[in-house]
Amino acid sequence: MIAHVADPVRARVLIAADHHATRLGMRLALAGTADCSEADDAAEAVELAVRDRPDVCMLDFSSPGSGISAVAEIRARLPGAAVVLITEHFDEDEFLAAIEAGATGYLPQHIDPARLPDVIRGVMRGEAAVPRVLVTRLMEELRGRERRRHLELDGHPGVELTSREWDVVDAFRDGMTTREIAHRLGIAEVTVRRHISAVQQKLGVHRRSELLQLLAGSRA
Repeated sequence: MIAHVADPVRARVLIAADHHATRLGMRLALAGTADCSEADDAAEAVELAVRDRPDVCMLDFSSPGSGISAVAEIRARLPGAAVVLITEHFDEDEFLAAIEAGATGYLPQHIDPARLPDVIRGVMRGEAAVPRVLVTRLMEELRGRERRRHLELDGHPGVELTSREWDVVDAFRDGMTTREIAHRLGIAEVTVRRHISAVQQKLGVHRRSELLQLLAGSRA
């Protein structure tokens, strides 16, 4: 007599992408592995995640910054869910921001669809879905946190900046535009804007003109 082996528990996966073809491709790749729901923008992704409580959220948005914000909100409201950000182009700073926001993975958009079931199973076991080339970058960042630089400002409490924030601020203080800074550092313009925004928050200013005024009297 042949014993019956129960089917493994199917994962509940939220596929969130702003292109129908992307959602369809991921759904087909996960057929037989997961029960999938779909969202076509970040706001709907958060709403469905809170409502359906998926095991894994796969996010693929072309709008800059929307993926990071969705990762952060989903993780804040649904701490038990694994969140994987899928991107068209690797951006090291976006990768670090995604990890800091709570992402479990950061994968290229051109990943072989046949690998997605293994990705789902892996992150559900608590494994990170991160390409090897970016693991090295993450290790460098963790080591670099010990080498943060202190920005002193006349008449204002100083703040600690990461090495990348310092690079951006230094170029900004030299009068470089967002595009010029991005070109010099080899990062995306949205990443430059994110770093400038982070520095503004640390300093408690809301406009770039105010930031420039403070930087004019700053010293390392």
